[in-house]
Amino acid sequence: MFHTASAFTSFSYFVWEKSRKIPVPKDFPENLPSMEGCLTDELINLITIQQEFMKLQSGDLHNTCRVIEGEYIDQLAQNELRTRWAIGPLSHHLGGRIEEQSNSSGENICLNWLDKQPPKSVIYISFGTTSSFVKEQIAELAVGIEESKIRFIWVLRYADRGDVFAEEDQSPELPEGFEERTEGEGMVVRGWVPQAEILNHPSTGGFLSHCGWGSCLESISSGVPMAAWPMHSDQPRNSTLLTQVLKVGLTVREWSHREELITASAMKEALRTLMASEEGEMMRKRAEELGRAVRQATEESGVSRKELESFINHITR
Repeated sequence: MFHTASAFTSFSYFVWEKSRKIPVPKDFPENLPSMEGCLTDELINLITIQQEFMKLQSGDLHNTCRVIEGEYIDQLAQNELRTRWAIGPLSHHLGGRIEEQSNSSGENICLNWLDKQPPKSVIYISFGTTSSFVKEQIAELAVGIEESKIRFIWVLRYADRGDVFAEEDQSPELPEGFEERTEGEGMVVRGWVPQAEILNHPSTGGFLSHCGWGSCLESISSGVPMAAWPMHSDQPRNSTLLTQVLKVGLTVREWSHREELITASAMKEALRTLMASEEGEMMRKRAEELGRAVRQATEESGVSRKELESFINHITR
């Protein structure tokens, strides 16, 4: 089986939740966010159906890296008695970039703008392609961004297939005059952006994210700390991994307060903490150190490369 979620989430949900008496890694958080509200009924049904096929498994592939989650990979292997291969981040096995269909002019706008900004001065803001906000939250976020005086790239778009938890799609509308007032200090993009390139750009110093695992891996690999705003699925526990275990990010909204509106003042404080404080600088240094280790893991003789080779040997023996 190929796992696209973090090993931390898999361990905490499928192993620890079933038996809280098992040994856990020393850095395992005491208070995990509840899984309440994380999964749709359809996804729960899919997981239930998959369980009957688990006995056919001879091993598991994980899009993660032992540098990030080695202890949790080992815990999963010990508790479920199957071989585990941590072969990620997969994008790095493809030369560090996955080619995507894009508008090259749109790519140039973002990257060209970043070229003109000071090092580590820009926060990249994106919440993925399956989540959206009500207009009141967009307004509070916009005011918080504007008042923070932090440079930004904000990807504001419709969810590709609609918010999986929303009754209807919400059209993303900014407060009147926002883009004019922030011109030169930031840019709003309403289409596809080259996320990996933005995160790897030397002017990018932070990432405000929903904490989807793919985005987490890209940010970690790039050495960029995160402001965590989880929406659903595995995201609340990915957020815990980033903020409490790896300590390369801060929490914007606790999962227990997920129904509450995040105010502009709270948003401003989170952005300034991440981008313009000693605390944020310490997170950035830890993120940069972890990013270097993750990139080395996918190089020749790196631990992820060796895991991939071990898997290939296993299926071709």
